[in-house]
Amino acid sequence: MKNSGTKTNSLQLSKTGRSLPIALLRAREVVMEPYRTMLHASNISEQKWRVLRVVNEMGPVGQARIAEAACIMMPSLTRILKAMEQDGLLTRANDASDRRTTLVSITETGIALINEHYSNSAQITQKLAQEFGEERLETLLDLLEDLRKLKF
Repeated sequence: MKNSGTKTNSLQLSKTGRSLPIALLRAREVVMEPYRTMLHASNISEQKWRVLRVVNEMGPVGQARIAEAACIMMPSLTRILKAMEQDGLLTRANDASDRRTTLVSITETGIALINEHYSNSAQITQKLAQEFGEERLETLLDLLEDLRKLKF
């Protein structure tokens, strides 16, 4: 069956080269490659790195906020937190003011891991800003934040 790219019901899909979902995935891969290489040295996944960064920035924080900030689905986050706790990177405890809420905190081991990669991560980010352009990068981040706020 040949796809001629003709309109159906007066709607037309954009070509894959101009498809926003595909373009976002392609851009993500370019951006993430040097970070993956960096993290591979410590045998830590991108998801665990995001969780560490979020918990380090926010302090003791609930799982729902981590899931949102780190872009991880709650069932996956639950599994990841369990593994990170076993690895000594995080601790979990009930919130004293709301016993239904579990607060996640970073440990000294987790902080040490962030510190181990801090310089390299900052260099990757700086190189990206230099090559793409700092102003363009800031504009892109602003536009992506605006896009994230859309409600369909």
